[in-house]
Amino acid sequence: MDQPAWWASRSYWRKAAIWVTGASLVALVFLSMDSLVKISAGSQRVPAYSVINQRIDYVFNEERRVQQPQIGPEQPLFGQKLGAEQAEALVRQGKLTVQAKNCMNCHTLLGNGAYFAPDLTKAWLDPMWGTASEREQQIVAFLLDPTDKPHNVLGRRMPNLGLTQDEAKAVTGFMKWMAAIDTNGFPYNFTPMKQEN
Repeated sequence: MDQPAWWASRSYWRKAAIWVTGASLVALVFLSMDSLVKISAGSQRVPAYSVINQRIDYVFNEERRVQQPQIGPEQPLFGQKLGAEQAEALVRQGKLTVQAKNCMNCHTLLGNGAYFAPDLTKAWLDPMWGTASEREQQIVAFLLDPTDKPHNVLGRRMPNLGLTQDEAKAVTGFMKWMAAIDTNGFPYNFTPMKQEN
């Protein structure tokens, strides 16, 4: 019986499979670590939680051909500037509230979730809130009881989730922080509210 060519032997393919699997594992670990650095709060595209103390707007970037967040001057959430730890605690409480109330069962956040209700990634800048000066109060009032609000009367309706005042404020903080994340223009065709200068 003839000896098979080296490239057709079982030994060769077994060794090749081990090397390819090992190299893939190393690449996967490297890419995972790199991704974690880039998606962590405080990175280039994901701002620190303290960004809720600043004005957030969207501007069109001609080079990238997408709208991107623009962090502006100081504009504290609810008129109260929070320290870094306080801001992080508020945003985390908002995120946990969104998870506890299962908002992603209807909404999407950064593209993840259900498509029954609007994406909340840039909800902070949605013109439906009226003006920038009344936005915070409008969002909190809506979250506390959405049943009789103008944006909840047609089509799909948001139920009353029984949020407390603190939870509603925390979700508002989470929405403001999320609007500051550079999502490469997602969601597309979003027109942000006009803000007073």
